[in-house]
Order: sequence, then structure tokens, then C-alpha cells
Amino acid sequence: MTKKTIKKIFVLDTSVLLFDHGAVQNFKNHDVAIPITVLEELDNFKVGNDTKNFQAREIIRFLDKLSESGLNDWVNLGKGKGKLKIVMSNLVNGRDAEAIYGVGKNDHKIINAAITLADTNKNRQVVLVTKDINLRLKAKAIGLLSEDYETGKVKDIEKFSEGFPVIENIDSKKISELYKKGNIDAENILGKQKLANGYYILKNGTSESVLSHYNQQLDKIERVDKSYVYNVKPRNAEQAFAVNALLNPEIKLVCLQGVAGTGKTLLALASALEQRHLYNQIILARPIIPLSNRDIGFLPGSAEDKISPYMQPLWDNLKFIKSQFRPGEKKHKVLDDMEESGELSITALAFIRGRSLSNVMFIIDEAQNLSPHEVKTIITRAGEGTKVVFTGDIKQIDTPYMDEESNGLTYLIDRLKGHELFAHIKLEKGERSDLANLANELL
Repeated sequence: MTKKTIKKIFVLDTSVLLFDHGAVQNFKNHDVAIPITVLEELDNFKVGNDTKNFQAREIIRFLDKLSESGLNDWVNLGKGKGKLKIVMSNLVNGRDAEAIYGVGKNDHKIINAAITLADTNKNRQVVLVTKDINLRLKAKAIGLLSEDYETGKVKDIEKFSEGFPVIENIDSKKISELYKKGNIDAENILGKQKLANGYYILKNGTSESVLSHYNQQLDKIERVDKSYVYNVKPRNAEQAFAVNALLNPEIKLVCLQGVAGTGKTLLALASALEQRHLYNQIILARPIIPLSNRDIGFLPGSAEDKISPYMQPLWDNLKFIKSQFRPGEKKHKVLDDMEESGELSITALAFIRGRSLSNVMFIIDEAQNLSPHEVKTIITRAGEGTKVVFTGDIKQIDTPYMDEESNGLTYLIDRLKGHELFAHIKLEKGERSDLANLANELL
């Protein structure tokens, strides 16, 4: 006989529900408690157009439906699930977070609610679940079990440090054929590393090598050339792979992962401009950190003035491309005309939420600062003829409640790698300057 698992009680912090409004359903048959203070905080987030505002509204609606029989006692969450209850922070013994850390702060009230449950349910393990690292530390410091919200986290994060595969000892005749014909039958050349839209360097063991892409529809290995895109030429193998994926009409979703200076956004923009006739509009967007129009409201000027400082890196890439041409040249004028007509748009991600995007090349910069839910929402907005490109560095997270394992970019790569509509390219070699490379490597 197997030993019966004791049901735990998981106490959810506000940060968890704003990250995933469906979190209460993800603890199997264990019980879930929500401190009354969390409801107060959700009320502060229910108005607005940000993802966190959407999450707040959704969990409030869910709790409202569940509350028909009251939430001051345990309510069933459904078949195979545990129960849910709203809990107060009426302490029954000496442990008191407010007495230790200070009165009036909501975090301390949430800790006290978890302590109340722990002290009144001695036969149960009570765990405070929060994405706030400092709150976890405070809870543990006074003897309360606490952990991060694990649903959606990518565990095997080491694989994200791997670059593109190098396939050694390829027959020289195969490499010559690939150069001459442009493609060869895949056969058993790639072995276990064969992956839909995978990129490889094939080598014959001496000095011969060729850049290649696996086309899963034709079951062929195709040669990858270093193609110019709007007068920007790839400087290394991984940049050539990125351009190949960006120009491939069969690949609808591209993820460019890499540190600053590897050319992610520049190549995405240049490739979009090279294909401008295929799309009605090219949109470059990035999340504003913090992601809220209200948080930048103190800045003077119009909405465009407020977001301009956040969008400057995108404008810098556009200026670099423009600098490749003299002001009187046709391609320079094309860029000016596209900006003026709105065919080329640079904006904050919050401003395009809710839109359905058809025949658009949509580039999202700094995607590591998006949650998995935000990434999913963006992709589901893609209409017919749209291509979506995410760029970012999973080691440069600017939001307090996400990390390398739980951000939207990591989630996207983990879930879609190997799908015929998706390509992931990791850019490792910095091309911005020797100084930038020095900082990335040694600082």
C-alpha cells in the first residue's frame, strides 16, 4: 500500500494571482487559502489596461462565482481539486509578523494570515506561495514555510545556454553537394539533433564547413547564406541563421535570444524592412517597465512624449539602418515615408493590446520582461499573414516577480521549440563593439 499523502494548505499572495489568475486551480487536490488582504490589493489593480489589471479582474470574477455559498468556510474547487477559503489574520499565539516587521504593511498581514492557518491546523502543512522573494525570506525568517509559484516554470534552464549544434565528420561530398545544389536529403546526417527549423554547422573534420537549416516539410538540409537585409549584413553564423528564419515565409514565429549587442533587434527590423511589401505594417513594440500607463503618468507631455524615453533603443536601431543611406537615396526616403504613413510604427506594447493584427510584421523587444500569459495573448492576436518576432535576454529580467525560469521568453522557447511554425536562434557573439563584448564577458 502507498502511504496516503497529507493534503497541504497553500496560501496565495497577490503577486501569484496577478501573474496567473488561474493559479488557484493548479495545486491538485491540496487546499488553497487567500488572505483577506489579498482581496484588498486585487481591488487596487482591477482598473486599467495592463495584463495585471486583466488578471485581477479575472480572479475577482472567479471568486465571485465561487462565493454564492460564502467563502468564509472551505468551498470545493471541483473534481480532483481541493477547497478554497478566504482567511483573516486573527493570530492565536505569539508569532506576529507585524510585531516583528512593522504595523500596517500588507505583506505582514498576509504572513499573519498564513500563521493563523498554520497555528489552527497543526496536522496540516501550510505553505505561503509568493513570487515576491523578499516576502518569502520574511516568512521563512519567522518559521513559516514559503515557496515560489512553480506552475509554468522551466526546470531544465541549462539547455538555454547551449548554442547551435556543430555536426562533425560530414562526408565532403555531401558538403560539396549542399554548396552546389543548395539542399540535400537529410537522411541520418543530423541524428538525434534533428529538429524542425533547426540550424546547424556541418563540418567534414578539416577546414570545410557549411551553415545549414533543416526543412522538416521537405526533410532536407538547406544551405544558409549570409544575406544582406536592407543593407545590413550578418557578421557571424548565428546572425545568418537569424536572418534566414526572419526571411522564411513558412516560419511564422521567431525567437531571437541573446545578450545586449548581438544584433537581435537590428536584424529583426532590417529583415522586416527587406520584406516590407509582404506586410501592411511593421510594428516594433516593447513593454514599459513598470508595465503601466499610470506609472509613467507623472511625466510631462502627451502619451507619445511619455513613452518616448522607453522607446529610444528601438529608434536607435532605426537610425542606424537609416545611416546606411544618404538622405536623398530611395531607401532612406522609403523609411521616412513609412514612418509618416504609419506603415512603420514604434510604440509601447500596452498601446496595441486588444488589437487583431493581420498582415503585420510584429517585433516585440525585451520579451524576457513579459509573463507567459502576456506572450500567449500577443501570439493569439496574430491574424492571417502575420509574423511575430520576440527578442530578448533571459538573464536581464527587469521585473521583480519573474526570473530566468518563469518569464515569457523562456516559456515560449521551451514550449514551442521543434514546432514547424517556430524557430529559435541563440545569438552569443556581440557585434556592437569590443568594449561591449568586454563588459558582457567579464563584468
